[in-house]
Amino acid sequence: MLKHLLSAADLDADTATLILDTAAEMASMSGREVKKLPTLRGRTVVNLFYEDSTRTRISFETAAKRLSADVINFSAKGSSVNKGESLKDTALTLQAMGVDAVVVRHPASGAPHTLSQWVPSSVLNAGDGTHEHPT
Repeated sequence: MLKHLLSAADLDADTATLILDTAAEMASMSGREVKKLPTLRGRTVVNLFYEDSTRTRISFETAAKRLSADVINFSAKGSSVNKGESLKDTALTLQAMGVDAVVVRHPASGAPHTLSQWVPSSVLNAGDGTHEHPT
């Protein structure tokens, strides 16, 4: 199983098929009265967004909540990033809180890969400059 999801190019055919099959199963949950699964109960996911986003952030937040994770939404606007805090400093601060996964959206290509070297959490790329985007 992959620890990080940094690029679609990292997926072999079997893993990509498994992800798509799982997504289809999750989509079928939308019609149910109870839309939650206990898969990530007791886990914390941080949505670390350095760029404005509506659909991407809400999609990741909804997915984590439907898997019963605790979700922390971080926006660079209004944070210490405006005072010069680096991506690494922010990541290490969040890591000290014991987060299990970081979903990152950053304007710099390669930022999620770099982040994955700094933290023991799983890192999911939610878009990094012109390099990758989840759609």
